[in-house]
Amino acid sequence: SLTMSRIATALVVVVLAATGLIASPNASAFSAPVTSFASSTNPQAQPVGSILILDHLNINHEKGRHDLLKAFYFDLLRCAVDPRKEENIAKGSKTLWANVGASQFHLPEGKPDAQVFDGLITLSYPNLEGLRERCEDETIRSVLDGTKFRVEDTGGDEMHITCPFGSQFKIVVEGEGEKDPRGVQKGGPSEGLSMPDLTVYVPPGSNFAGIARFYDAVLGAPTLDCGDACCSISVGPRQTLTFAAHPDGSDAPISHDDLRDEGEIEGKPHYLSNYGPHISMYVADLRKCYHKASELRLCYVNPRFKRRSYTVEEAVDECMFRCLDIVDPEDVNAGPILKLEHEIRSVVTRDGSKYKSCPFDGVPEGCVV
Repeated sequence: SLTMSRIATALVVVVLAATGLIASPNASAFSAPVTSFASSTNPQAQPVGSILILDHLNINHEKGRHDLLKAFYFDLLRCAVDPRKEENIAKGSKTLWANVGASQFHLPEGKPDAQVFDGLITLSYPNLEGLRERCEDETIRSVLDGTKFRVEDTGGDEMHITCPFGSQFKIVVEGEGEKDPRGVQKGGPSEGLSMPDLTVYVPPGSNFAGIARFYDAVLGAPTLDCGDACCSISVGPRQTLTFAAHPDGSDAPISHDDLRDEGEIEGKPHYLSNYGPHISMYVADLRKCYHKASELRLCYVNPRFKRRSYTVEEAVDECMFRCLDIVDPEDVNAGPILKLEHEIRSVVTRDGSKYKSCPFDGVPEGCVV
């Protein structure tokens, strides 16, 4: 199963590190300790560094097609409607948030087109019976038919679903132990338990070891697996961020950014706006992550969003900063391995209290300002 595979990989890493055959996951200059989060339902969670959770994927939907969002994310997948954006359902426009356990999708309007995420989004469910029935529901299909919506189902514990805009989902069966015991997103319960993995496609032959070193050195995240065609990063006790060579080979067009020059902001450094997808994650030590990113000149401000952090103190005040370029810390002059916007959030505010949008019920041990 997905859980056992992640556990096995994590144990191999820990054993090899202990014997000195490989560097330990936190063997870089990043001093945040690698811990192991466990619960009574899943006592063998993987090692966790400073990244505590990948909390959302932000991906644009086609402007004017709230009907497709509602049919796919809420009626079919049974994501929970986040109450912070619920009023936009009645409006039929603007951003919606769709929650799956402790993670969520941020779904703003495109300008005007939808984005197709170049990767694979994995969601875990307690069973697939209800989802299979809804895939044949005439009311839901009447909205989704005629789009890119597709279902590949062999009848086992896994389904592959293409969303109406073309993004790929893998749905797997997992036990209740996949639920994050630290909390869930706001709103009612979702049928899905979690987002155990987000796979990002990159060109074959990419510097996967360099990607792993980026997450280790800048964000203090342990590498669970790294080879010639993929690397897997721990972004929580039951969650991975995977980079893999595109299955369609070198001819597949791959892009995770959409940069546009929308003019300067008076008195501020100039940055291009990015309308590509982005991922958001909570870290235990925002200030340390900011300094590591700043040392490599990786801090980024996206003028598209109102919350902007040009300095470390602004990052502490806003509880976030952004990076766009993933580089190899050992070969920075080679330039970006890829561009993928990261919204890096702090669990805690300047006064030490939990940040209002963090899905955790409390502040995990080790979180600092």
